Amino acid sequence: MRSVQRWLGADAALVAGGLFLTVLAVKTPWSGLPLTVVAVAGTLASLAQWWRRRWPQAAAVAGATGYALSGNPGPLLVGLYAAGAYAPRRHAWWLVVVGWAGATGWNWLDAGRLSWWDATYVAVAAAATLGLGAHVATRRALQDAWRERAERADTERVLRDEQARVAERARIAREMHDVLAHKVSLIALHAGALELTADGGAERVREGAGVIRVTAREALAELRTVLGILEADAQPYTDLESVVADARSAGQRVELANGAGELLPSTARVVQRVVQEGLTNARKHAPGAAVAVTVARDEGAVSVVVTNPVTGGGLDLPGSGAGLVGLAERLRLVGGALESGPDPGGWRLCATIPYPAPEAS
Repeated sequence: MRSVQRWLGADAALVAGGLFLTVLAVKTPWSGLPLTVVAVAGTLASLAQWWRRRWPQAAAVAGATGYALSGNPGPLLVGLYAAGAYAPRRHAWWLVVVGWAGATGWNWLDAGRLSWWDATYVAVAAAATLGLGAHVATRRALQDAWRERAERADTERVLRDEQARVAERARIAREMHDVLAHKVSLIALHAGALELTADGGAERVREGAGVIRVTAREALAELRTVLGILEADAQPYTDLESVVADARSAGQRVELANGAGELLPSTARVVQRVVQEGLTNARKHAPGAAVAVTVARDEGAVSVVVTNPVTGGGLDLPGSGAGLVGLAERLRLVGGALESGPDPGGWRLCATIPYPAPEAS
């Protein structure tokens, strides 16, 4: 809406400028033809520029005719510029001829002769005016194309981020499927055994009920991390030491300081994903650099920090560029947080994962 208003304002200003020059052409006068012819030709040529975007060829012809009959150069310059900006490029040559004819026609009618210098100067001026319009139009088209490309890239980035989040949720669901199925099957097994041995005494009943209670509590803890997430393919779970050992076997220098001890499986899986992502990014962007992995736990959370120095270059490894987005989504689902960015002399990835306090037996 704002651009349309600017266009209308520019159109009105150009038409008003042409009419003002027509008044000057009549009063001075700028042509030896009758003043009525000068006034009508200048007015019609000026008004024609209102539609120069829709009919640029007609605007150029009107401007050339108006100049030849009134001596008013405004509509001719505007018309030639519009022809360069809005008319098809294949029409450029004859529009230059039209502009040249209009200008030389005024010279002929005013002076009764036309020198080679005047003819050459007018041709160059007409071509330059039309060429300026074509240049500005090309530059504007390029700017629009770059803007559209940037907007499309923004849209694609948002879509990739959303796909990464959905994929991470689905990955968690599949990872947890086997764990939850195992826990529930244990509950069913112990409940069946308790039913069969109900006559075995209070101690056997108490023992079986305790096992069921612990197993159910663990199953609920696992279920909280995947509630509402769809199931899809996932990678099998491996312990943290195995992840680091695989990286070392591939030639990566990794120092692991694991002070968290034994963790719940759901938390251990998140820690593993953070470390995997940190090691992968270090291999891609800082090959050969030593990577430090620190895992710690306090009463309410587990922290994972992966740091590496900056090296001279990165490896050309494939990737979607959305690994950190998916990891951040995984942490968000369990109530955690992820931070990544430059560190003095290198790069730092830090994750905080809430960890429940041990429940009393």
